[in-house]
Amino acid sequence: MIRIADLTPAGLEPKLRRMFELSAGKIRSIEKSWDPAQGAPVFTAGGRYTSRGWTEWTQGFQFGSAILQFDATGEREFLEIGRERTMAIMAPHLTHTGVHDHGFNNVSTYGNLLRLMMEGRIPENRQERACYELALKCSGAVQAMRWSRTADGGYIYSFNGPHSLFVDTIRTLRALLVSHQLGHVLMGENDRKISLLERALEHAEATARYAVYYGEGRDAYDVRGRVAHESVFNPNDGNYRCPNSQQGYSPFSTWTRGLAWVMCGFAELLEFFDGVGAPGGLDWMEKAARATCDFYIENTPPDGIPYWDTGAPGLAQLGDWRSACADPWSACEPVDSSAAAIAAQGLLRLGKRLGEGRYWQAGLTVADTLFGEPYLSVDAGHQGLILHSVYHRPNGWCAGAGESSMWGDYHAREVGLYLLRLVEGGPYLRFWGVES
Repeated sequence: MIRIADLTPAGLEPKLRRMFELSAGKIRSIEKSWDPAQGAPVFTAGGRYTSRGWTEWTQGFQFGSAILQFDATGEREFLEIGRERTMAIMAPHLTHTGVHDHGFNNVSTYGNLLRLMMEGRIPENRQERACYELALKCSGAVQAMRWSRTADGGYIYSFNGPHSLFVDTIRTLRALLVSHQLGHVLMGENDRKISLLERALEHAEATARYAVYYGEGRDAYDVRGRVAHESVFNPNDGNYRCPNSQQGYSPFSTWTRGLAWVMCGFAELLEFFDGVGAPGGLDWMEKAARATCDFYIENTPPDGIPYWDTGAPGLAQLGDWRSACADPWSACEPVDSSAAAIAAQGLLRLGKRLGEGRYWQAGLTVADTLFGEPYLSVDAGHQGLILHSVYHRPNGWCAGAGESSMWGDYHAREVGLYLLRLVEGGPYLRFWGVES
């Protein structure tokens, strides 16, 4: 179980500053060595970023990292890297109809740039703003096209096909919500206007209903807060069939990065819908956020770094693994620091919204561990920022001990920026920008 200490963002400031100092060199190194023809960088091998063809879901994290670096430090070279690379390379991601990753790729790039302009962090430029807004409008609508109807609603289906709801997609709802905030809709057959807000809400409800468990006897493995990576439906009639897992150990265990996506996604959605409201209220969303954050706290070692799957068979060899700090060099099962980087933000945002110190302190514990050795990469020759990350262990695509992932590095920078803004008294970090 995660150690609940008495930490503050201000107390973590030296670690946050050091992390962003190290981050600058990592971004410069990748820019110097990366060949766009090889595809987006995914994870490191021997400390150098490599590509891994599957779906192109990490490119936005590459350029978004440079934008976050500027946001945190004010160093304009990183703004120029992020802005120039976004404009030169990211356009195909806006109209990519084959993935569920628009929130990862496009909100991390075009969205961050628009947010900076909305916050007054970069100069107002009418043409530049119009470019970012049009890109985000298109991205949200294209993402919302991947729609499967269920017997009680609908969801954005994964790249596996119309039968498949991935838990990861909860954070891609950012794309729909930003597009909606900009006044956009998806135009369907017979000029039907489809609300992006409603589609986002329906997808969130489907995720909460089918991907998250609540200890209410749904099946023999119904533990409160457990998460299934994939929910499978019959596309002919929209009925739910079963849980599944693509990157976790089994359909009946919890892949911790999937758990982290839900924690972070629902916490952000609660903040968003607090401002715009939701039909019937948000109790179901808060229930899902609480259950998953509680599960993470209770099934993660005291230092806040989880093993890659809470049902991974090798954990039995570690004894009471929930009571000892995680071992990133374990030969039994790997930890996943990228899950920690994502989960930290979920814990912090939920704790702040609810005013509950248990979640807030758990999030700070995760950040405190993540931004120090052995997780923070201090070797200038290593291109990764956060070490000991896992990609797809069942497939053998495992960055693993001593290696980094593009999503882990991005989300470490994002939660670092979130905390740094609290320390500095800056605008609260929201994916949709400043409050209207």
